[in-house]
Amino acid sequence: MRLSIIVIGDEILIGQVTDTNSGAVARMFGPMGWTVRNIYTIGDGYDEIFETVNRAMDESDLVITTGGLGPTKDDITKGVMTDIFGGELIHDPAVTENIHEVFSKRGLKMNPLTEAQAMVPSSCRVVQNRFGTAPVMWFERGGKVLVSMPGVPFETEGMLPEVARLVKERFHADETLLHHSLMVAGITESALAQHLADFEDSLGQGLHLAYLPTPGLIRLRLDGRGMDGSGIELRFDEAVNRLKSRLGDLMIYDGDAAAAEILLRKLADRKLTVATAESCTGGNIAHRLTSIPGSSESFLGGVVSYANEVKSGVLGVNPADIEAHGAVSREVVEQMAVGACRATGARCSMATSGIAGPGGGSDDKPVGTVWMAWAVDGHVESRVFHFPGNRSRVIDRATTEALLGLLAMIK
Repeated sequence: MRLSIIVIGDEILIGQVTDTNSGAVARMFGPMGWTVRNIYTIGDGYDEIFETVNRAMDESDLVITTGGLGPTKDDITKGVMTDIFGGELIHDPAVTENIHEVFSKRGLKMNPLTEAQAMVPSSCRVVQNRFGTAPVMWFERGGKVLVSMPGVPFETEGMLPEVARLVKERFHADETLLHHSLMVAGITESALAQHLADFEDSLGQGLHLAYLPTPGLIRLRLDGRGMDGSGIELRFDEAVNRLKSRLGDLMIYDGDAAAAEILLRKLADRKLTVATAESCTGGNIAHRLTSIPGSSESFLGGVVSYANEVKSGVLGVNPADIEAHGAVSREVVEQMAVGACRATGARCSMATSGIAGPGGGSDDKPVGTVWMAWAVDGHVESRVFHFPGNRSRVIDRATTEALLGLLAMIK
Protein backbone atom coordinates (compact mmCIF):
# COMPACT_ATOMS: atom_id res chain seq x y z
CA MET A 1 0.00 0.00 0.00
CA ARG A 2 1.40 3.33 -1.09
CA LEU A 3 1.32 6.60 0.85
CA SER A 4 2.13 10.11 -0.32
CA ILE A 5 2.65 12.99 2.12
CA ILE A 6 2.15 16.64 1.20
CA VAL A 7 3.43 19.36 3.53
CA ILE A 8 1.83 22.72 2.71
CA GLY A 9 3.18 26.09 3.79
CA ASP A 10 5.31 28.96 2.52
CA GLU A 11 6.93 29.10 5.97
CA ILE A 12 8.37 25.63 5.36
CA LEU A 13 9.85 26.56 1.98
CA ILE A 14 11.63 29.67 3.27
CA GLY A 15 13.09 27.84 6.27
CA GLN A 16 11.16 29.83 8.84
CA VAL A 17 9.61 26.63 10.19
CA THR A 18 11.13 23.14 10.09
CA ASP A 19 8.88 20.36 8.87
CA THR A 20 8.40 17.65 11.47
CA ASN A 21 4.97 16.51 10.31
CA SER A 22 6.11 14.34 7.42
CA GLY A 23 8.37 12.36 9.74
CA ALA A 24 5.57 11.90 12.26
CA VAL A 25 3.23 10.65 9.54
CA ALA A 26 5.83 8.24 8.15
CA ARG A 27 6.64 6.88 11.61
CA MET A 28 2.96 6.29 12.30
CA PHE A 29 2.08 4.56 9.04
CA GLY A 30 5.31 2.69 8.26
CA PRO A 31 4.71 0.01 10.90
CA MET A 32 1.18 -0.39 9.52
CA GLY A 33 2.58 -1.58 6.22
CA TRP A 34 2.38 1.66 4.25
CA THR A 35 5.27 2.48 1.93
CA VAL A 36 5.92 6.20 1.57
CA ARG A 37 5.90 6.86 -2.18
CA ASN A 38 6.75 10.56 -2.04
CA ILE A 39 6.98 13.48 0.35
CA TYR A 40 6.12 16.82 -1.26
CA THR A 41 6.82 20.21 0.33
CA ILE A 42 4.90 22.97 -1.41
CA GLY A 43 3.80 26.56 -0.88
CA ASP A 44 0.34 27.95 -0.23
CA GLY A 45 -0.40 28.66 -3.90
CA TYR A 46 -3.59 27.33 -5.48
CA ASP A 47 -1.91 25.76 -8.53
CA GLU A 48 0.76 24.07 -6.42
CA ILE A 49 -1.77 22.47 -4.11
CA PHE A 50 -4.16 21.50 -6.91
CA GLU A 51 -1.50 19.87 -9.09
CA THR A 52 0.34 18.12 -6.27
CA VAL A 53 -2.80 16.65 -4.72
CA ASN A 54 -3.95 15.21 -8.07
CA ARG A 55 -0.47 13.82 -8.77
CA ALA A 56 -0.33 12.19 -5.32
CA MET A 57 -3.82 10.73 -5.72
CA ASP A 58 -2.73 9.13 -9.00
CA GLU A 59 0.37 7.50 -7.52
CA SER A 60 -0.79 6.42 -4.06
CA ASP A 61 -3.67 4.71 -2.27
CA LEU A 62 -3.51 7.14 0.65
CA VAL A 63 -2.53 10.80 0.67
CA ILE A 64 -2.03 12.81 3.86
CA THR A 65 -1.64 16.58 3.70
CA THR A 66 -0.65 18.88 6.55
CA GLY A 67 -1.02 22.64 6.68
CA GLY A 68 -3.04 25.35 5.00
CA LEU A 69 -6.09 24.99 7.24
CA GLY A 70 -5.68 28.08 9.40
CA PRO A 71 -8.03 31.08 9.64
CA THR A 72 -5.96 33.54 7.60
CA LYS A 73 -6.29 34.41 3.90
CA ASP A 74 -3.16 32.49 2.88
CA ASP A 75 -4.68 29.23 4.15
CA ILE A 76 -6.57 28.12 1.04
CA THR A 77 -6.38 24.34 1.28
CA LYS A 78 -10.10 23.85 2.00
CA GLY A 79 -11.07 25.79 -1.09
CA VAL A 80 -8.68 23.81 -3.29
CA MET A 81 -9.95 20.51 -1.88
CA THR A 82 -13.50 21.59 -2.69
CA ASP A 83 -12.51 22.18 -6.31
CA ILE A 84 -10.74 18.81 -6.49
CA PHE A 85 -13.32 16.62 -4.78
CA GLY A 86 -16.47 18.59 -5.54
CA GLY A 87 -19.24 20.01 -3.40
CA GLU A 88 -19.24 23.38 -1.71
CA LEU A 89 -18.12 24.95 1.54
CA ILE A 90 -20.82 24.53 4.16
CA HIS A 91 -21.12 25.35 7.84
CA ASP A 92 -20.62 22.39 10.19
CA PRO A 93 -22.23 22.99 13.61
CA ALA A 94 -20.16 20.20 15.18
CA VAL A 95 -16.94 21.98 14.17
CA THR A 96 -18.26 25.22 15.64
CA GLU A 97 -18.98 23.43 18.90
CA ASN A 98 -15.48 21.95 18.94
CA ILE A 99 -13.91 25.37 18.29
CA HIS A 100 -15.85 26.95 21.17
CA GLU A 101 -14.79 24.10 23.46
CA VAL A 102 -11.11 24.47 22.51
CA PHE A 103 -11.18 28.25 23.01
CA SER A 104 -13.02 27.91 26.31
CA LYS A 105 -10.39 25.51 27.67
CA ARG A 106 -7.63 27.92 26.67
CA GLY A 107 -9.39 30.96 28.07
CA LEU A 108 -9.41 32.69 24.68
CA LYS A 109 -11.98 34.98 23.11
CA MET A 110 -13.66 33.80 19.91
CA ASN A 111 -13.31 35.90 16.74
CA PRO A 112 -14.95 35.76 13.28
CA LEU A 113 -11.85 34.36 11.55
CA THR A 114 -11.74 31.39 13.89
CA GLU A 115 -15.51 30.89 13.53
CA ALA A 116 -14.95 30.62 9.78
CA GLN A 117 -12.97 27.43 10.30
CA ALA A 118 -16.32 25.70 10.74
CA MET A 119 -16.82 26.05 6.98
CA VAL A 120 -15.86 22.70 5.41
CA PRO A 121 -16.26 21.05 1.99
CA SER A 122 -19.54 19.14 1.69
CA SER A 123 -17.56 16.36 -0.04
CA CYS A 124 -15.53 15.52 3.07
CA ARG A 125 -16.03 13.55 6.23
CA VAL A 126 -15.06 15.67 9.22
CA VAL A 127 -12.91 14.25 12.00
CA GLN A 128 -13.01 16.63 14.97
CA ASN A 129 -9.65 18.01 15.96
CA ARG A 130 -9.42 17.58 19.74
CA PHE A 131 -6.15 19.53 19.84
CA GLY A 132 -7.06 22.64 17.86
CA THR A 133 -9.66 24.46 15.81
CA ALA A 134 -8.92 23.32 12.24
CA PRO A 135 -10.88 20.12 11.50
CA VAL A 136 -9.33 17.04 9.97
CA MET A 137 -11.00 16.34 6.60
CA TRP A 138 -11.37 12.92 4.96
CA PHE A 139 -11.94 12.71 1.19
CA GLU A 140 -12.39 9.68 -1.07
CA ARG A 141 -12.08 9.30 -4.83
CA GLY A 142 -11.83 6.16 -6.92
CA GLY A 143 -11.22 3.92 -3.94
CA LYS A 144 -8.42 6.16 -2.68
CA VAL A 145 -8.33 8.38 0.40
CA LEU A 146 -6.93 11.82 1.15
CA VAL A 147 -6.76 13.06 4.72
CA SER A 148 -6.17 16.79 5.19
CA MET A 149 -4.65 17.58 8.59
CA PRO A 150 -3.65 20.80 10.37
CA GLY A 151 -0.06 21.99 10.10
CA VAL A 152 0.60 22.71 13.78
CA PRO A 153 2.84 19.76 14.83
CA PHE A 154 1.17 19.43 18.23
CA GLU A 155 -2.21 19.03 16.55
CA THR A 156 -0.95 16.76 13.78
CA GLU A 157 0.80 14.38 16.16
CA GLY A 158 -2.14 14.45 18.54
CA MET A 159 -4.62 13.45 15.83
CA LEU A 160 -2.45 10.92 14.00
CA PRO A 161 -3.49 7.92 16.16
CA GLU A 162 -7.16 8.61 15.40
CA VAL A 163 -6.45 9.04 11.70
CA ALA A 164 -4.40 5.83 11.69
CA ARG A 165 -7.27 3.95 13.32
CA LEU A 166 -9.69 5.14 10.65
CA VAL A 167 -7.26 4.29 7.86
CA LYS A 168 -6.79 0.80 9.26
CA GLU A 169 -10.56 0.29 9.26
CA ARG A 170 -10.82 1.54 5.69
CA PHE A 171 -7.90 -0.45 4.23
CA HIS A 172 -8.21 -3.86 5.81
CA ALA A 173 -5.68 -6.41 4.54
CA ASP A 174 -5.07 -10.04 5.47
CA GLU A 175 -1.39 -9.37 5.99
CA THR A 176 0.73 -9.83 9.11
CA LEU A 177 3.17 -7.00 9.88
CA LEU A 178 5.81 -7.53 12.56
CA HIS A 179 8.47 -5.19 13.95
CA HIS A 180 11.12 -5.56 16.66
CA SER A 181 13.73 -2.96 17.58
CA LEU A 182 17.02 -3.34 19.42
CA MET A 183 19.31 -0.52 20.58
CA VAL A 184 23.02 -0.88 19.86
CA ALA A 185 26.00 1.21 21.02
CA GLY A 186 29.78 1.11 20.87
CA ILE A 187 30.11 0.41 17.14
CA THR A 188 29.82 2.37 13.91
CA GLU A 189 27.02 1.70 11.45
CA SER A 190 29.40 0.37 8.80
CA ALA A 191 31.15 -1.93 11.27
CA LEU A 192 27.81 -3.19 12.52
CA ALA A 193 26.64 -3.88 8.98
CA GLN A 194 29.80 -5.89 8.37
CA HIS A 195 29.30 -7.76 11.64
CA LEU A 196 25.75 -8.68 10.65
CA ALA A 197 26.34 -9.34 6.93
CA ASP A 198 25.90 -13.12 7.16
CA PHE A 199 22.83 -12.70 9.38
CA GLU A 200 21.20 -10.45 6.79
CA ASP A 201 22.10 -12.88 4.01
CA SER A 202 20.32 -15.65 5.92
CA LEU A 203 17.04 -13.77 6.26
CA GLY A 204 14.27 -15.41 4.31
CA GLN A 205 11.50 -13.89 2.26
CA GLY A 206 9.44 -11.27 4.09
CA LEU A 207 12.18 -10.40 6.60
CA HIS A 208 14.24 -7.21 6.46
CA LEU A 209 16.77 -5.53 8.76
CA ALA A 210 16.94 -1.71 8.88
CA TYR A 211 19.74 0.41 10.36
CA LEU A 212 18.55 3.67 11.95
CA PRO A 213 21.57 5.50 13.40
CA THR A 214 21.60 8.56 15.64
CA PRO A 215 24.73 10.10 17.21
CA GLY A 216 26.13 7.48 19.60
CA LEU A 217 23.30 4.99 19.09
CA ILE A 218 21.99 2.67 16.39
CA ARG A 219 18.44 1.38 16.34
CA LEU A 220 18.17 -1.95 14.55
CA ARG A 221 14.66 -2.74 13.38
CA LEU A 222 13.74 -6.17 12.12
CA ASP A 223 10.61 -6.12 9.96
CA GLY A 224 8.49 -9.07 8.98
CA ARG A 225 5.70 -9.12 6.43
CA GLY A 226 3.63 -12.05 5.17
CA MET A 227 0.11 -13.17 4.50
CA ASP A 228 -1.84 -14.71 7.35
CA GLY A 229 -1.04 -18.39 7.68
CA SER A 230 2.37 -18.11 5.99
CA GLY A 231 4.26 -18.91 9.19
CA ILE A 232 5.88 -15.48 9.25
CA GLU A 233 5.47 -15.19 13.04
CA LEU A 234 7.59 -18.28 13.74
CA ARG A 235 10.34 -17.26 11.31
CA PHE A 236 10.31 -13.72 12.68
CA ASP A 237 10.70 -14.81 16.32
CA GLU A 238 13.54 -17.14 15.37
CA ALA A 239 15.30 -14.30 13.52
CA VAL A 240 14.93 -11.94 16.50
CA ASN A 241 16.54 -14.47 18.82
CA ARG A 242 19.41 -15.07 16.38
CA LEU A 243 19.97 -11.33 16.05
CA LYS A 244 20.14 -10.84 19.82
CA SER A 245 22.64 -13.68 20.11
CA ARG A 246 24.79 -12.26 17.34
CA LEU A 247 24.82 -8.75 18.86
CA GLY A 248 25.88 -9.90 22.32
CA ASP A 249 27.10 -7.02 24.48
CA LEU A 250 26.63 -4.54 21.64
CA MET A 251 22.90 -4.61 22.41
CA ILE A 252 22.14 -2.21 25.25
CA TYR A 253 18.35 -2.43 25.17
CA ASP A 254 15.69 -4.78 23.88
CA GLY A 255 13.16 -2.37 22.41
CA ASP A 256 13.02 1.13 20.99
CA ALA A 257 14.10 3.87 23.40
CA ALA A 258 16.37 6.89 23.66
CA ALA A 259 19.55 6.80 25.75
CA ALA A 260 17.96 8.75 28.62
CA GLU A 261 15.01 6.39 28.85
CA ILE A 262 17.24 3.32 28.76
CA LEU A 263 19.43 4.73 31.54
CA LEU A 264 16.48 5.70 33.74
CA ARG A 265 14.98 2.24 33.44
CA LYS A 266 18.30 0.65 34.37
CA LEU A 267 18.72 3.01 37.34
CA ALA A 268 15.21 2.19 38.55
CA ASP A 269 15.86 -1.54 38.23
CA ARG A 270 19.04 -1.16 40.31
CA LYS A 271 17.30 1.25 42.73
CA LEU A 272 20.02 3.82 42.05
CA THR A 273 19.74 7.60 42.09
CA VAL A 274 21.60 10.00 39.82
CA ALA A 275 22.68 13.63 39.65
CA THR A 276 24.45 15.74 37.02
CA ALA A 277 27.25 18.30 37.05
CA GLU A 278 27.38 20.07 33.70
CA SER A 279 29.55 22.75 32.24
CA CYS A 280 29.70 22.64 28.43
CA THR A 281 26.40 20.74 28.09
CA GLY A 282 24.63 23.50 30.00
CA GLY A 283 21.96 21.35 31.63
CA ASN A 284 21.14 19.35 28.50
CA ILE A 285 21.75 16.02 30.24
CA ALA A 286 19.32 16.97 32.99
CA HIS A 287 16.86 18.13 30.32
CA ARG A 288 17.05 14.80 28.51
CA LEU A 289 16.44 12.92 31.75
CA THR A 290 13.57 15.07 33.00
CA SER A 291 11.86 14.88 29.61
CA ILE A 292 11.12 11.24 30.40
CA PRO A 293 7.96 10.63 32.48
CA GLY A 294 8.78 9.08 35.84
CA SER A 295 12.34 10.41 35.89
CA SER A 296 11.85 11.68 39.46
CA GLU A 297 12.15 8.09 40.67
CA SER A 298 15.89 8.20 39.96
CA PHE A 299 16.98 11.75 39.06
CA LEU A 300 17.63 13.92 42.11
CA GLY A 301 18.98 17.12 40.55
CA GLY A 302 21.82 18.79 38.76
CA VAL A 303 24.30 21.66 38.88
CA VAL A 304 25.11 23.75 35.80
CA SER A 305 28.59 24.83 36.85
CA TYR A 306 29.47 27.00 33.88
CA ALA A 307 31.71 29.33 35.86
CA ASN A 308 34.81 28.10 37.65
CA GLU A 309 33.55 29.77 40.82
CA VAL A 310 30.51 27.48 40.76
CA LYS A 311 32.67 24.44 40.13
CA SER A 312 34.63 25.32 43.27
CA GLY A 313 31.95 26.86 45.48
CA VAL A 314 29.12 24.40 44.82
CA LEU A 315 30.81 21.21 43.67
CA GLY A 316 33.99 21.50 45.75
CA VAL A 317 36.49 21.42 42.87
CA ASN A 318 39.96 22.46 44.10
CA PRO A 319 40.75 25.92 42.59
CA ALA A 320 44.41 24.91 42.41
CA ASP A 321 43.53 22.05 40.07
CA ILE A 322 41.56 24.41 37.83
CA GLU A 323 44.56 26.73 37.74
CA ALA A 324 47.04 23.94 37.05
CA HIS A 325 45.08 21.77 34.60
CA GLY A 326 42.31 24.01 33.29
CA ALA A 327 38.57 23.57 33.65
CA VAL A 328 38.56 21.07 30.78
CA SER A 329 40.58 18.32 32.38
CA ARG A 330 40.40 14.92 34.01
CA GLU A 331 41.19 16.32 37.44
CA VAL A 332 38.39 18.88 37.36
CA VAL A 333 35.67 16.73 35.82
CA GLU A 334 36.27 13.87 38.26
CA GLN A 335 35.88 16.26 41.19
CA MET A 336 32.68 17.60 39.59
CA ALA A 337 31.22 14.10 39.48
CA VAL A 338 32.09 13.46 43.13
CA GLY A 339 30.75 16.87 44.10
CA ALA A 340 27.40 16.22 42.40
CA CYS A 341 26.92 13.09 44.50
CA ARG A 342 27.94 14.92 47.65
CA ALA A 343 25.64 17.90 46.97
CA THR A 344 22.55 15.83 46.15
CA GLY A 345 23.03 12.54 47.97
CA ALA A 346 22.83 10.61 44.70
CA ARG A 347 24.68 7.33 44.34
CA CYS A 348 25.57 8.01 40.70
CA SER A 349 26.54 11.07 38.72
CA MET A 350 27.67 12.35 35.34
CA ALA A 351 29.92 15.38 34.80
CA THR A 352 30.98 17.23 31.66
CA SER A 353 33.47 20.01 30.98
CA GLY A 354 34.52 20.91 27.47
CA ILE A 355 34.80 23.38 24.61
CA ALA A 356 31.63 23.40 22.50
CA GLY A 357 32.81 26.26 20.29
CA PRO A 358 32.89 27.98 17.99
CA GLY A 359 35.66 29.78 19.94
CA GLY A 360 37.70 28.94 23.00
CA GLY A 361 39.79 26.11 21.59
CA SER A 362 43.57 25.73 21.59
CA ASP A 363 46.17 23.44 20.05
CA ASP A 364 46.07 21.19 23.11
CA LYS A 365 42.30 21.40 23.56
CA PRO A 366 40.61 22.14 20.24
CA VAL A 367 36.91 22.87 19.87
CA GLY A 368 34.97 19.66 20.45
CA THR A 369 37.18 18.49 23.33
CA VAL A 370 35.00 17.25 26.20
CA TRP A 371 36.10 15.57 29.40
CA MET A 372 33.51 13.41 31.12
CA ALA A 373 33.43 11.61 34.44
CA TRP A 374 31.01 9.17 36.01
CA ALA A 375 30.72 8.22 39.66
CA VAL A 376 28.92 5.15 41.00
CA ASP A 377 28.99 4.54 44.75
CA GLY A 378 32.35 6.31 45.07
CA HIS A 379 34.00 4.66 42.07
CA VAL A 380 34.97 7.24 39.44
CA GLU A 381 35.84 6.78 35.79
CA SER A 382 36.68 9.47 33.24
CA ARG A 383 37.40 9.84 29.54
CA VAL A 384 38.13 12.55 27.00
CA PHE A 385 36.19 12.85 23.73
CA HIS A 386 36.75 14.89 20.58
CA PHE A 387 33.47 15.60 18.84
CA PRO A 388 33.20 17.11 15.35
CA GLY A 389 30.61 19.62 14.24
CA ASN A 390 29.13 22.87 15.43
CA ARG A 391 28.23 23.90 18.96
CA SER A 392 24.82 22.25 19.06
CA ARG A 393 26.18 18.99 17.65
CA VAL A 394 28.99 18.88 20.21
CA ILE A 395 26.52 19.45 23.05
CA ASP A 396 24.10 16.86 21.68
CA ARG A 397 26.76 14.22 21.17
CA ALA A 398 28.36 14.89 24.55
CA THR A 399 24.97 14.50 26.21
CA THR A 400 24.38 11.12 24.60
CA GLU A 401 27.87 9.84 25.44
CA ALA A 402 27.46 10.93 29.05
CA LEU A 403 24.26 8.92 29.34
CA LEU A 404 25.77 5.89 27.64
CA GLY A 405 28.89 6.10 29.80
CA LEU A 406 26.92 5.79 33.00
CA LEU A 407 24.79 3.06 31.51
CA ALA A 408 27.95 1.05 30.77
CA MET A 409 29.13 1.45 34.37
CA ILE A 410 25.93 0.12 35.90
CA LYS A 411 25.28 -2.52 33.27
